[in-house]
Amino acid sequence: MSGIYIHIPFCKQACHYCDFHFSTSMKKKDEMVLALAKEIEMRKNELFDCARSDNEIIETIYFGGGTPSILEVSDIKLLIDTVYKHFKVVENPEITIEANPDDLSPDLSFKGTRNLFEEFKAIGINRLSIGIQSFFEDDLKLMNRAHNSAEAKECLEFATKYFDNISIDLIYGVPNMSNEKWLQNIETALSFNIPHISSYALTVEPKTALHTFIQKGIIPQPDDEVAQEHFQILVDKLSENDFIHYELSNFGKENYFSKNNSSYWLGKKYIGIGPSAHSYDGDSRSWNVSNNSLYLKSISENKLPSETEKLTQTDRYNEYVMTGLRTIWGISLDRIEIEFGKSYLDYLNQQAEKYIEDHLLFVDENILRTTKKGKFLSDGIASDLFMLN
Repeated sequence: MSGIYIHIPFCKQACHYCDFHFSTSMKKKDEMVLALAKEIEMRKNELFDCARSDNEIIETIYFGGGTPSILEVSDIKLLIDTVYKHFKVVENPEITIEANPDDLSPDLSFKGTRNLFEEFKAIGINRLSIGIQSFFEDDLKLMNRAHNSAEAKECLEFATKYFDNISIDLIYGVPNMSNEKWLQNIETALSFNIPHISSYALTVEPKTALHTFIQKGIIPQPDDEVAQEHFQILVDKLSENDFIHYELSNFGKENYFSKNNSSYWLGKKYIGIGPSAHSYDGDSRSWNVSNNSLYLKSISENKLPSETEKLTQTDRYNEYVMTGLRTIWGISLDRIEIEFGKSYLDYLNQQAEKYIEDHLLFVDENILRTTKKGKFLSDGIASDLFMLN
């Protein structure tokens, strides 16, 4: 089973913390949609399985960005139809669209008899991922989000009437956000009976507006200790409400884990369509150019605008360690020995020893996992378990 990710490189405005690839100019939107459809067709045999003399089956289609909900429903339908035309797709695939609250607010969603949620469902979308980030006005202004607090709540009020499978994003560790305020954010989300929450610490990426504001002293630097406190509040509160903490930043009710995201962590193959999108075929990674004009030019010339990196055994080991520690599935020590050899297993056990002694890692049924205390630190711990080339 494989997945297809489609990157929509357009946004209304730039969030201060974002370093993803996008443009705020929609001039080339129509040209881009046709180019995305063409790339899907150009890559129709990329997941060919020689053993079966057939293509792998697609089980997830994910529209990310950028802001996919900025497109017309007809644009999204064209891309879904193109996937179905050129790939084998399971009977009931998970089809997710990322959306911003201002695109889903009642004023925009209901135009006379038009209902955007029903139109989404009619073209096969069965999962919404909504970028709430915060329910507080001052946080949204600090992040330069396009929506306001009222729109955040209104869109969920309407979305939950039409969709069962909804995920929202929330950001913690925001400057001047108290523990009480963060808890209110979580409780507001829970009041809408959302079955999946993705939550991330506010990170300061180079060349973003947030980075500039912090350097100039306009906004204080996010505090790592505050972020860790917020993370523990999040873990405890969602656990109390029957959420399963299945990946470092992701919490889902039973049967509501993101199939798309889980495929990345479980090492499944996927194709990334669009500018800056990444792909993985089990042996190598490739990525498209992060430039809309160069992408469009390349596709118009029937060339894939991508670079490829062949993964070494050490690369694959390091990726498995990183993804394994972030998830409830952990790192299988049996798999390490079978797939990578005894030298890798010995190295992993040696590097993990101090973290086990400090109660940050533990081994259960030959699976290495993080403890509750170690979960927030899992990326840092994983880097210490990496094998250097």
